[in-house]
Amino acid sequence: MLSNHFQNGIETAKLAWSRLPNTEDGEGDEVVGVSRKNDGGRVESLDYEVVENHAYREEQAQRGKLYVGYYVGVKWFFALLIGVGTGLAAVFINISVENFAGWKFSLTFSVIQKSYVAGFLLYILINLVLVFSSAFIITNFAPAAAGSGIPEIKGYLNGVDTHGILLFRTLIGKIFGSIGSVGGGLALGKEGPLVHTGACIASLLGQVTCGCAAGVAAAFRAPVGGVLFALEEVTSWWRSQLMWRVFFTSAIVAVVVRTAMGWCKSGKCGHFGSGGFIIWDISGGQEDYSFEELLPMAFIGVIGGLLGALFNQLTRYITYWRRNYLHKKGNRFKIIEVCLISVITSVISFGLPLFRKCSPCPEADPSFPIECPRPPGMYGNYVNFYCGKDKEYNDLATIFFNTQDDAIRNLFSAKTIHEYSAQSLLTFLVMFYTLAVVTFGTAVPAGQFVPGIMIGSTYGRLVGMFVVSFYKKLNIEEGTYALLGAASFLGGSMRMTVSLCVIMVEITNNLKLLPLIMLVLLISKAVGDAFNEGLYEEQARLRGIPLLESRPKYEMRKMQAKEACGNQKVVYFPRVIKVADVVSSLKSNNHNGFPVIDHTRSGETLVIGLVLRSHLLVLLQSKVDFQHSPLPCDTGGGSLPIRHNFSEFVKPASSKGISIHDIHLGPDDLEMYIDLAPFVNRSPYIVPEDMSLTKVYNLFRQLGLRHIFVVPRASRVIGMITRKDLLIEETEDPATVELQSTSVRDRLHNRRHGTKNGEAETPLLSGLLAQ
Repeated sequence: MLSNHFQNGIETAKLAWSRLPNTEDGEGDEVVGVSRKNDGGRVESLDYEVVENHAYREEQAQRGKLYVGYYVGVKWFFALLIGVGTGLAAVFINISVENFAGWKFSLTFSVIQKSYVAGFLLYILINLVLVFSSAFIITNFAPAAAGSGIPEIKGYLNGVDTHGILLFRTLIGKIFGSIGSVGGGLALGKEGPLVHTGACIASLLGQVTCGCAAGVAAAFRAPVGGVLFALEEVTSWWRSQLMWRVFFTSAIVAVVVRTAMGWCKSGKCGHFGSGGFIIWDISGGQEDYSFEELLPMAFIGVIGGLLGALFNQLTRYITYWRRNYLHKKGNRFKIIEVCLISVITSVISFGLPLFRKCSPCPEADPSFPIECPRPPGMYGNYVNFYCGKDKEYNDLATIFFNTQDDAIRNLFSAKTIHEYSAQSLLTFLVMFYTLAVVTFGTAVPAGQFVPGIMIGSTYGRLVGMFVVSFYKKLNIEEGTYALLGAASFLGGSMRMTVSLCVIMVEITNNLKLLPLIMLVLLISKAVGDAFNEGLYEEQARLRGIPLLESRPKYEMRKMQAKEACGNQKVVYFPRVIKVADVVSSLKSNNHNGFPVIDHTRSGETLVIGLVLRSHLLVLLQSKVDFQHSPLPCDTGGGSLPIRHNFSEFVKPASSKGISIHDIHLGPDDLEMYIDLAPFVNRSPYIVPEDMSLTKVYNLFRQLGLRHIFVVPRASRVIGMITRKDLLIEETEDPATVELQSTSVRDRLHNRRHGTKNGEAETPLLSGLLAQ
């Protein structure tokens, strides 16, 4: 049985690989907030609801408790594989990026000892080659791997499938594209793409939510933060069993990453050194804070909200222009754009430090020894770059001419007061902010976590410098304010609170700063929400992903369900339908679900259920259910033979599945009939026409629905179910169970002469209503 699951996963991967949209599909579509539909479209809703047709019920009836236990065990085993796979992918990406960056900086530094011009040209060339390789992979191999992937994954778990986002080809493109773009020094990070990478790995095993949490846990070495990120940011449906598996997956990732770090400390990972896996340990920083410091800390939250909202707005405008005009010109322009940005980034990061005067190294502190100066591209503060004397360092090169992970460590570092000048920090803030805005949305894998931390830590350190000079207290650390600035910008841009707070605590290893992080996150989110939505919501709207947010719009309270239907014509099928009519209906419209009706002996029309387009395509392709007679077959008493396994109706992960144009039927086939009754979901969700649209909205989101029937208000009630009616009570015979409300009713009947009226009134009423 387990081999069948793996085989299904392999077949899914093969089909998904072969059905990747062309490089121009979806990328050149106009972004107007309206998604295109199935059969060549760009997004498609997902069927999370269990289709309880005849085949499903027969299969469930044959399963015993042993199979249920086996099924649970397989899920946990798959969660283990997801954790190991995501952890190994993160190790590979981090080691590759650090080695490419290390070779680049060491080679450039050796060349500039002889000629700065030659070193400058070599630095530009290496970055250009790495970025070009990333753009080439994305544009010609895996177009769905561009960007961070988080808006698409959020849409997927919200019930919307963007074709191509979870394919194996996308996974490969994401891994190698991230190595090129991050190693090439662009103003972007690998943490967002790692979330997408984890989701792609998990999709092969059917547990995408576990993959999202695993990606965050691998990116930040924050397993608890990964669980909360999946809960707060990407999922719209949650339960306790899923929580346990997600937590287990994140724990496995943490073990894999820590094992890899221990292995790399022995010197077997090349230039990896202390970088790569993010953990900016500031546990030796500021121990306490005073009440008067809360005001500048709150001010950091306001700055983060303003700059974060501005970042979202600017990236929205640029992304709109890029996707609707520039990217429509073809892949060549996408590659040229990324290469041009790479050259500009290299010129800025190499050239600006040359115009900055070097500063003398600080006096050595025996209690906190710091090596000064250090060669460029190496872990540590005080980088010697274009300095005439040995004991001097270039503070701008300490941030610019370095990997982003190491630059953030330097900005967060303790016992380094007055390491940076205000001019250098302002210069870096303006230039890197601009580069991050322009780079986001290009045809390379691009995350915004680390760039956001870079931006926030810069102005946070500026505020810290002001506080140190104003209050003149020796226990104030500028690195603490840099951390708060990083949290404020991420909160102002991404609008995360709980998960981001835990992530920041985990990556800094300082629980004492938790109240301060909470303060700046609440302020920055409140300020940002006053201007626009979060970064991922804005990008999802630009990509035409119809997300259902957690709360319906206020206007829906005044609208009814029938108003949402509009004047649309309902396409429905009779129970027994001609094959030619099915083919004609599937070709003439893009609906993914069709009501199936039947007629009673009195001639009354009766809706018997819902049949999905994907199921109809399976029936047309297999042809085993075709019949010559237009009369219905007998489904009573279990006499209907089961010709299908329920797994045949499962749609492959993030692919278009079967298309009506892929099915070839002869003239004789078109004259045959199909009885749809065995394949109909006989229990679809139904609402009365005058139900408020708010309640319909909540049903859709909380239950993960794709279709819902709107019917005239029912005129007859056959019973009522309360919470008590859903409780199961075990009997003396462990093989049988009964509803608790039934047993209560029986006991009341037996004790009708020995109970008071008041004691028997409520349960008796419940029993009567449940008849």
